[in-house]
Amino acid sequence: MSGFEQAKLALVHFTGLERDALHIYVSLIVFFGSCLLLRWKAWQIRPLLLVLLAALIGEFLDLYNQSTLGQPLLWGESAKDMVNTCMAPAILMLMARLSGVFRKTGASEALDGEAASPGDAPQA
Repeated sequence: MSGFEQAKLALVHFTGLERDALHIYVSLIVFFGSCLLLRWKAWQIRPLLLVLLAALIGEFLDLYNQSTLGQPLLWGESAKDMVNTCMAPAILMLMARLSGVFRKTGASEALDGEAASPGDAPQA
């Protein structure tokens, strides 16, 4: 058993989560971690590409481990893992691109917008 496989089993044991759930959590850590550490924006493609790269490396290591143990290569499981890993970050990226969910609004802009509305004019 490879060190990678042992680390995955330790994470499953330590967290009590299923492997599929770990794929989702790891992808979100990679996605948001790259946004924080590398100052990438959630609407950019770069954080999603980093998640995809991490997923590809993980699946390569899984398939390599299966191969060295003489087990059949589970291509369907690998495809499912890729979808599980990339789905949440892809949705977050699309939300950031197509909606205002992740837009930062300055406090002064919000106050200026409220004061400029006609309903807020003082009554005489």
